[in-house]
Amino acid sequence: MIRPKKVGHVVLKARDLDPIEKFYTEVLGFEVVMRLKQPRGVFFTLGEQHHDLAVLEVPPGSDDPKMDQVGLHHFAMQVEDFAALKDCYHTLKSHGIPIVRAVDHGITKSIYFCDPAGNRLELYCDVGEDGIARLRQQTEQSIMDFPPLNLEA
Repeated sequence: MIRPKKVGHVVLKARDLDPIEKFYTEVLGFEVVMRLKQPRGVFFTLGEQHHDLAVLEVPPGSDDPKMDQVGLHHFAMQVEDFAALKDCYHTLKSHGIPIVRAVDHGITKSIYFCDPAGNRLELYCDVGEDGIARLRQQTEQSIMDFPPLNLEA
């Protein structure tokens, strides 16, 4: 059995890299570490590893991501705590980024939104120290069983 050490990075696709680069650097605080010529792409880091994210350019006529297609649903980025998550929420709102959903999963509190290419992202903070044990004890649930998260207060 293969036992990876961790998930190392995510690679997304976009039609136009300019708004993507601006979004990931100016809104989410990533740093550009490399630009690729062929295929065109941008590699980003959060400062602790060579790259956490890459975005590769696809042709202008490529389809938008769709919720009912097979493939990546979203990728998540952890923040320090609930206070930091609230700050993230207000930063997203101040940049005019629509919030898809804010939810209390019990083990995490999460904000879902999309980048300029339509890729779905999540910012979250853990709740408590025993998330794995609590998740293993949960019974089957619907996504709608989790209550909305009020970040306005």
